[in-house]
Amino acid sequence: MGTSFSGLAAFQSLHVVMLGLDSAGKTTVLYRLRFNEFVNTVPTIGFNTERIRLGGAGASRGISCHFWDVGGQEKLRPLWKPYSRCTDGIVYVVDSVDAERLEEARAELHRIARFSENQGTPLLVVANKQDLPRALSVADIARHLALGELPPSTRYHVQPACAITGDGLREGVDALHDMIVKRKSLKRKKKRQ
Repeated sequence: MGTSFSGLAAFQSLHVVMLGLDSAGKTTVLYRLRFNEFVNTVPTIGFNTERIRLGGAGASRGISCHFWDVGGQEKLRPLWKPYSRCTDGIVYVVDSVDAERLEEARAELHRIARFSENQGTPLLVVANKQDLPRALSVADIARHLALGELPPSTRYHVQPACAITGDGLREGVDALHDMIVKRKSLKRKKKRQ
């Protein structure tokens, strides 16, 4: 591929938007990533934003990301389009236990993925609340969200996680980072041709 770690300097500050239905756990994910501890949250009215320097042992170590956590209540979802426009990555948080709302989650995810500005934007689906009884498997989440029907240019990864304990979040962010780097590298190659 010809890209080394020195080529990552251009990607040092990434813009990532976090979306999902209300009560999926977006804000808990955000603050677990920011503080590496559980922070009791209240429903987001509007948005939360944090600049997070990624840690861990993966390729994303030391990379700075500006995360925008946008409220998931139905009246706030029209804000998703402007917040997700021209973003480097999308994190879509799903409540793995709330099977009754997965159809609604699917419809909203497909709506945001089909915006022209989001074509090809890497997508991390966080299958949150995996620690709870009756949590659906990653395969079931992928099937319910019809991820195979997303636009062909959309790379995605589904990560089982628990925002309260942090299990799975770093692995998910590493996967998102890898997808972002690959997309940016392909764009640079195309510009040079």
